[in-house]
Amino acid sequence: MSTAAARLVLPAPRLALPAMLVGSAALAFGPWLVRLAETPPITSAFWRLALAVVPLFVLARLTGGPIRLTAASFGLAALAAAFFAADLAAWHLGIMGTTLGNATLLANGATFLLPLWGVVMLGQRLGRPGAAALVLAAIGMALLLGRSAELSSANLRGDLLCLLAAVFYTGYLISVDRLRFSLAALPLLAIVSALAAIMLLPAALVFEGGLAVGHWTPVVALALGSQVFGQGLIVYAISHLRPLVVGLSLLIQPIISATLGALRYGEVPGPLDLAGALLIAGALVLARLKPMPTPPETRPPAP
Repeated sequence: MSTAAARLVLPAPRLALPAMLVGSAALAFGPWLVRLAETPPITSAFWRLALAVVPLFVLARLTGGPIRLTAASFGLAALAAAFFAADLAAWHLGIMGTTLGNATLLANGATFLLPLWGVVMLGQRLGRPGAAALVLAAIGMALLLGRSAELSSANLRGDLLCLLAAVFYTGYLISVDRLRFSLAALPLLAIVSALAAIMLLPAALVFEGGLAVGHWTPVVALALGSQVFGQGLIVYAISHLRPLVVGLSLLIQPIISATLGALRYGEVPGPLDLAGALLIAGALVLARLKPMPTPPETRPPAP
C-alpha cells in the first residue's frame, strides 16, 4: 500500500459540529481530572503532555501533515511551547484553589485578550461586538473575582492563577498564529506538546520533588481525553465552522465543569457567580461574531 493510501482520511465537514461539541465536552472534564489525580499540579501538567506526545505524533503522521521545521520556525515553536507550559502550570495550580466552573471560565479569557492585544499592539479597530465582549468580560470577571474574595483568599488566588493562565495561552495563540502557514495544526500541536513537556520536567522536579502520581487513571484520561481526543477534535472542527458556532460550542465547557463542581464538591454558584458566568458566556459568543482581520504586514510570509 502506498504512503498516500495509508494516510488517515478525515471525515466529511458535516461531522465538524459533532466533533466540536464532543471535543469541547472532553476538555470540560480536564479540571475535574486534575483534582482526581491527587498529584502535584505541575507534575500532572507534565504527564498530561508527556503521555500525549506519542499519540499526537501518530495522528499527525496518519493525517499526512509534514513534521518538519526550519530553524526560525523551531524558535517560534519553542516560544509557543514556553507559553503553553506556563499556561498549563498556572491553570493546574489555579484549579486546585478555585471552583471548577471559575477555572474553566477564567481560563477562556484568551478569547477576550486576543482582540485586546490586536488593538493595543497592532492598532486594529475594535468593532462593536468586540468592544461589547470586552466590557461584558470585564464586568463578569470582576463579579467572579469579588465573589471569590468574599469566600476566601485561596479562592481568589486560584482565580488569579486561572486568569494568568489565560494570559499565557494568549501568548501561545499569538506564537502559533505565526506558524500557521509553515506547519499543519496536528503536527504543530504534537511538537509544541513535546517541547512543553520537556520545559515542565525541571519545574516538576525542582518545585514538587519528583514525578510521583497519586492516581494514574485520571492522569492518563487527562492526557488522552483532553490533550489528544479533545484538542484533536477541536483542531479538526474549528477550520470547518463559523466563529459564532465555535463560540457557542465552547460554552459547553464551563456548563459541564460547573455541574461537576456542584455535584462532586458542593460548589453551588450563588446569584453573583451566575451573573458573572452569564456575562462571560455572552462575551465568549460576542468575541467571535466578527473576527478581526490581521493587517497584511503582520502576516508571516508563505513558505
